[in-house]
Formats: sequence, C-alpha cells, structure tokens
Amino acid sequence: MKILSVTSEIFPLIKTGGLADVTGSLPKALKSYGALIRTLVPGYPLLLSAVQEKQQVYYFPDLFGAPAQLLEARHEGLDLLILVAPSLYDRPGGPYVDQEGKDFSDNWKRFAVLSYVASAITGGLLPGWRPDLVHTHDWQTALTSVYMRHSSNARHVPSVLTIHNLAFQGQFPTSVVSQIGLPPETLSTDCLEYFGYVSYLKGGIQTATAITTVSPTYAREIVSTDLGMGLDGALSARPGVLTGIVNGIDMDVWNPATDPYLPETYDYRRMRQRTINRAHLLDAFRLDHAAGPIFAMVSRLTWQKGGDMMAEVAEEIAMVGGKLIVLGKGDEDIELSLLATAGRHPGRIGVRIGYDEATAHLIHGGADVIIQPSRFEPCGLTQLYALRYGCVPVVSRTGGLSETIIDANDAAMSARVATGFQFHPATADNLRLAVRRALAAYSDPKKWARLQNQGMKANFSWERSAEQYAALYSKLLPRFAYAPAERANAAE
Repeated sequence: MKILSVTSEIFPLIKTGGLADVTGSLPKALKSYGALIRTLVPGYPLLLSAVQEKQQVYYFPDLFGAPAQLLEARHEGLDLLILVAPSLYDRPGGPYVDQEGKDFSDNWKRFAVLSYVASAITGGLLPGWRPDLVHTHDWQTALTSVYMRHSSNARHVPSVLTIHNLAFQGQFPTSVVSQIGLPPETLSTDCLEYFGYVSYLKGGIQTATAITTVSPTYAREIVSTDLGMGLDGALSARPGVLTGIVNGIDMDVWNPATDPYLPETYDYRRMRQRTINRAHLLDAFRLDHAAGPIFAMVSRLTWQKGGDMMAEVAEEIAMVGGKLIVLGKGDEDIELSLLATAGRHPGRIGVRIGYDEATAHLIHGGADVIIQPSRFEPCGLTQLYALRYGCVPVVSRTGGLSETIIDANDAAMSARVATGFQFHPATADNLRLAVRRALAAYSDPKKWARLQNQGMKANFSWERSAEQYAALYSKLLPRFAYAPAERANAAE
C-alpha cells in the first residue's frame, strides 16, 4: 500500500520534540508490512542543506501568492517530498518560532499550505503516484483531511490523524478561512469553529477517517473534561474512531552498545563502562565527581512537563547527596529558577538551556535517574530511552508514562518486573517522595542493578507499534490486509 505521511518535522533532519522521532522511525518500521511511505515535509533551510540529492517533481507558479516547488529525495532510508516555498519556510528560527521564541505570525498560512499540497498530492498532483491512504500528525497537518473532504479527487481516500499532544491545537482568527482556500461552510461547529476561533486540529478530528493518539491511557484521558482541552466533546462524538497506540523508539539510534555519542559503549552485561560516561557527563556540566546518584531532566521546561516542580525539588536533590542535570528550554521563569538554584549549588547542579542530540545521549548514558514529572504526557519517549540506557525513570502516573514504567513496589520487585518509580498526583511533594524512594533504592546496589537490568531488557521497539498501525491501515484498506507470513517474508 502507498502511504503519504504529512508532518512538520522529521528526525534526523528537523526536530523539536518526539513528533520528529515518530515520523522518522515509523515509515522504516512499516516497510516490512508492505507499506511504501513517502513523507511530505516543509523545506526548511536546515533540512534542505542536509539532503544532498533532490529532484523537482512539480512546480507551482503561484501557490497562495508565491512560487513554490515540490522536490523528491531520499535520506537515510526515508522517501521524502519536500515543499520548497521560500516565502513560508526560508527564515531564521525554528519550524514554528522565530529567534526570540515567538510564534511566526503566519503559521496559519505556513501549515495550511502544507496541508493543501498534501491534499493535492492525494488527488493526483504527481503523475504516476497517488497514495492509498494519508497519515497526518498534529495540528500542523490536520487540515489535510479538511481539504480532502472538499476535493472531488481526494475525498474517497481514507486518512489517519495522529494526535501527539492535544494541548497544541492550531488556533487562529476566523478570518484566515477565506485566505486558505477553504469554503465558508468549514467555519462551523462541526468542522473548524472553536469558541470564536478556528482550530486546525479540531478540523482534523472532525474529518479524518481514523484518529490515533500515542497511548491507550491518553486516548481515554482526552475524552474527559479534565484532559480533553476543550476538544473532548468533538472526540467523544466519534465513538470507535479513536485508538491509542504506544510509540516505539528507534533501537538503532538509541542503542548504548553502538551509540556514537557515548565515550564508552555498553550493554546490560557490561555496565561498568557506564562509569566512564558518568565522568564525561559530570565534566560536561562542570560538576564534582563525588559519589552519589545523578538525577537528570531532558525536557521542555514548561508547566505541562512539570518544570516548575523540578525547580522546586532541585535544591533538595543537591542537599541529600545527589546531583542534578537539566537540559531543555521553555518558560523563562522556570529557566531562571533552575539557573538560580544551580548558582547556589555549584558542582552539584548543572543547567543547560537548549537542546542538542549529543548531550541528550550522553545524559542517558551517564546519569542514574531520569525525572519526568509531567502533569499530562500523551506517551513520552524520554523514559523509553532511559530504560534502554539503564537510567532509571521517576515519572508521574499519567498517559503513556503510566503504561511504560512499572513502579518498583514490593510486589513488582519480587516479580522482577519493576523498571522505575511512579508518583501521583503530579505535585512537588509527591515528586520529592519519589526522589527519596529512588535514593533509597540506589543505596542498595543489588536492587539498583536489578532495576537497571529489567529496564534495559524491556522491548519498546517500533515492531509492536508498527504492527498495530499496519492493522489499522488494513482495516481502512481491506484489499491490503497483510498476513504474518507475508510480513516475515518482506522483512527478509
């Protein structure tokens, strides 16, 4: 089956978060199920410079007021369609924000155009290639199925919308509808209208053939008023359409036995080498080498991610003999609070505002504990990377965190299935208690080694997730139903 994946970011070319990891890994995992996936992505400068061989497959003399072109390329096993529209994507900053961290004022247009082109491709824009199914991701591409509904050439093609985080909804003034080529009737409560604005994500929820989100628990949470973010009604109105599928991780990219970012590679049988990574990590953050566990947080520093809770608990970690390393960026008040605490505890707390892949890998390969105190977490990938690297997670019991981490209570430890520490509800006091539990376990070397070992043996590859997506695709396209034997042959 031919699939068009539509995304605003894709690893390893452009990444701001877990969305890129998913859109970069899932196409590769689905190949063995007979899915031939091409990914449509904006032509950001960084992406264009990284992709070497590109060929024009379509030219738009006037795409919403400016010329543009569609390039095809192949990069590290990914088949790409790149929308080169300099007026929309050729600018400094990130995919969504400028150099000062402010949203681009024309994001309403930048991602509407991407979705429009996705619908056009679905309708036969490219000679010789039309997708059998379209898979979109988050608000940035959710308009694709809205455009498809109003295209005689594309409306019959099934679509899947994956919601990676319901909090980001693509809300804009209603005036944009007349500027993005959609008919006036889309500005209604059963399509785009959302409390006096338009929501691109709501449009996708209303029009996609199937909707997935990134864990079964989060799928249940987002139809509740507590975590539905105002869209619980729209989601609840489509029973049977929403499915939760836990994300996997790229086991080649995140592999401590081969990781090029680690000074010393290792596996669960060779854990002593991990101490070399620990030393490099401490040096990288200018921390002392005294004994004691290294706690770390690799995350956006926001209220959702519990960055404020981390700032509140940071001092206690330093005072009880631990060290804390933070890598991330987000809300300025959280950043300043963490930096101030680090200033009061030199050698014990290191904070680096920003993100880079090499440091993230080193943290997972050298720290002892990863903290994820999210107030809500659709799936979470950091805890899966941590398990793979023998870095024990401390997580709030929500969304995908609750499904992927088994709490180290007495029963789970006796059954040898525990992999980390959960706390609930997500408060600073409960985070403190979870940190103390981790400290107590760390003081028992045998118990700690067992936790690490059990986590490293957990399997969160894309294999299981890809099979669930393949089953969903086949449900929407019965003529492409796969058999396990066929899949095994395809993988050889």
